Amino acid sequence: QVQVVESGGGLVQAGGSLRLSCTASGRSLSYGAMGWFRQAPGKEREFVAAITWSVGNTYYAESVKGRFTISSDIAKNTVYLQMNSLKPEDTAAYYCAARTRFSGSYTGIYDYDYWGQGTQVTVSS
Repeated sequence: QVQVVESGGGLVQAGGSLRLSCTASGRSLSYGAMGWFRQAPGKEREFVAAITWSVGNTYYAESVKGRFTISSDIAKNTVYLQMNSLKPEDTAAYYCAARTRFSGSYTGIYDYDYWGQGTQVTVSS
């Protein structure tokens, strides 16, 4: 089992920045990946960004490219999501997800096995 815990959400004005953190504990994630998803009220959960543990490859949704950056600290089993130039449409609950397998895609909710409880990000206009 892997436990996933997010932190760092909050309220910010449009154009501002926030950094989310996600720490995984339990089984080794050496060959897996971690991702960030978000879900706004009344909408489906959508992919935001992902990073592979072994190589550090990163993947982003088109809507956040150039504004968000995902990074990892392997020693701490932690990934970060630096969010800059935030927009009101970025308002959502942000969820961290983890998986221990290497192969597969990175952008679908079924690509991950373990999920955190979510952290709220609210961007005011």
